[in-house]
Amino acid sequence: MLLFDLDGTLIDSNGVWVQVDDTFLARRGLRPTPEYNDTVGHSIFPAAARFTRDYYHLEDTPEAIMAEWMDLARDAYAHHVPLKPGVRPFLARCQAAGEEMALATACVPELCFSVLERHGLRETFAPILFAQELGVEKRDPRYFQAVLDRVSARPEDCTLFEDSPGACRTAREAGIRVVGVYDAFYEARQEEVRTLSHRYIHCFTELL
Repeated sequence: MLLFDLDGTLIDSNGVWVQVDDTFLARRGLRPTPEYNDTVGHSIFPAAARFTRDYYHLEDTPEAIMAEWMDLARDAYAHHVPLKPGVRPFLARCQAAGEEMALATACVPELCFSVLERHGLRETFAPILFAQELGVEKRDPRYFQAVLDRVSARPEDCTLFEDSPGACRTAREAGIRVVGVYDAFYEARQEEVRTLSHRYIHCFTELL
């Protein structure tokens, strides 16, 4: 079973969320801090909204924060976010070889389906698992156990493609083979990703 992360792994979207955070905070005269970026970058959507409210002592409700984030991100996912180089031919080759492929993502379902449909990939993955529906963040050790339970697979039979160092760590600790994928968002932590991975790639063209 091949498991794929979405943001920063299959699609070049992490920059969108940097812009969303910057715009959201700038509207309130605020700036993101390294602590804020690290926490929100690893959190599921509702948890990130609650953290944002508490961290900056905002009067906005988590629901209002999520709605504003969605308004800022929706157009990018529907019309602009590209696949990373080599993703389409690599997925096509895996599909032709009869590989089972699942998507395990912290992306919001609406945005995920929007970008997959635009690139013609929605039917490529079965199942599509969302961290917020599983109720646990990807850097939580329980996350990958929940994923394995949902796909009815043993960890030693799975390979994960992932850009986030936190998720690479929890997947490896769960016994899953990890292919670390370079993303500029984690530029400063690439040696960590490399160390946590069984294989490390800069882009999917290396696997063709």
